[in-house]
Amino acid sequence: MKINNPLIAGLAASEQPKNPNRRKFIGGVAAVAGAATLGGIFPLGINSASAASHGKPETTSAKLGFIALTDAAPLFVALEKGFFAKHGMPDVEVLKQSSWGTTRDNLVLGSQRNGIDGAHILTPMPYLIASGAMTANNIPTPMYILARLNLAGQCISVGSEYKDLQVGLDTSSFSQALAAKREAGNAINAAMTFPGGTHDMWMRYWLAAGGIDPDQNISTIVVPPAQMVANMRVGSMDTFCVCEPWNQQLVNQGIGYTANTTGEMWHNHPEKAFAMRADYVDANPNATKALLMAVMEAQIYCEQAENRREVAEICSKRRWIHAPFDDIVDRMEGNFDYGNGKVIENHPDQMRYWKDQASYPFKSHDLWFLTENKRWGYLPQDLDSQALIDQVNREDLWREAALALGVDSADIPESTSRGIETFFDGKTFNPDNPQAYLDSLDIKRT
Repeated sequence: MKINNPLIAGLAASEQPKNPNRRKFIGGVAAVAGAATLGGIFPLGINSASAASHGKPETTSAKLGFIALTDAAPLFVALEKGFFAKHGMPDVEVLKQSSWGTTRDNLVLGSQRNGIDGAHILTPMPYLIASGAMTANNIPTPMYILARLNLAGQCISVGSEYKDLQVGLDTSSFSQALAAKREAGNAINAAMTFPGGTHDMWMRYWLAAGGIDPDQNISTIVVPPAQMVANMRVGSMDTFCVCEPWNQQLVNQGIGYTANTTGEMWHNHPEKAFAMRADYVDANPNATKALLMAVMEAQIYCEQAENRREVAEICSKRRWIHAPFDDIVDRMEGNFDYGNGKVIENHPDQMRYWKDQASYPFKSHDLWFLTENKRWGYLPQDLDSQALIDQVNREDLWREAALALGVDSADIPESTSRGIETFFDGKTFNPDNPQAYLDSLDIKRT
């Protein structure tokens, strides 16, 4: 892939977008811990600090994109429950996008050119857009990640033709079946939603961990989330990775089954992000904080068990996911019928919207995604990952919004790193030495 982009070559200071509004988070967490909590309303950690403790928004509007997936629920809830309006942003529009490619293109356009200002987005995408690695003519559009929207909650599904194999985390029997199918002259396909995105990373990691080269032994294809089930029905793919409700819908229609939830591959892994164009944030710091506070409040609402059924009902609406309630509610409530006889109630790897510091955008997690994108050749080896992360990841703004909202100190991490991460195959990622992780992997393009 040819990438003609000065940001990739080292991110010299003169090449980075100017950001006069960046403010570093310094102390203050202790003050939050002493505030009285409104446990009856927000038992997961909103205290009595006023949501009005930020300046007047410079604008009351923003156009935010989303894909029809349950991890976009915080945006739906923020609009439907009035959280955007509560925080001074009554004119926010939450607009459905047909694919992640469309989301990218509309972010590049921006709302001034009939695009969007921000989005529910695959965590690596703001980096692929800001670096120009996945934009037209490799022209970068500066982006900021403001929050993580969720942890885990994705799945890898396989077609019913492999039901007897009981495919799970172990792909050994699946690998043999795919090889036999390929040798018979049949196409074999693994579907994901965007090159270099989270679903691509989970699919590739799972296949490679079992010795299946995702570039040599199977064709990796891009399919929009809402089209996954239809394509599996007509035999266009053997396996796919996507968020809900499409895995559950596959089970409900008897077309396939869930091989694993991605949280079983990496417990509490980062997934979607709330990101915005840098120019919107830089021009509207107060409006940005208001948006963040509304989204965070919605994340807390979505996390609470007593709200999950209502959140599923909201998601099912035509304007949002437009899928049957029965395809959404079980996994929204944490109950997983894999469709192959395996059933787990209150799944330990169910989607998290707020619990376990789900909302905070750890820089160490972004480093893993950039390292994996280097692994598969989407990003060059000499990319200065840390410089790009420091440009794109605005965890400082998340902290400011958290303090203004009155988030409990226990939900505000002390570090930008969650430390060493361990995967299902025994591999570990130490953010202090990403090259050692990359060197430990057998299948890679480097």
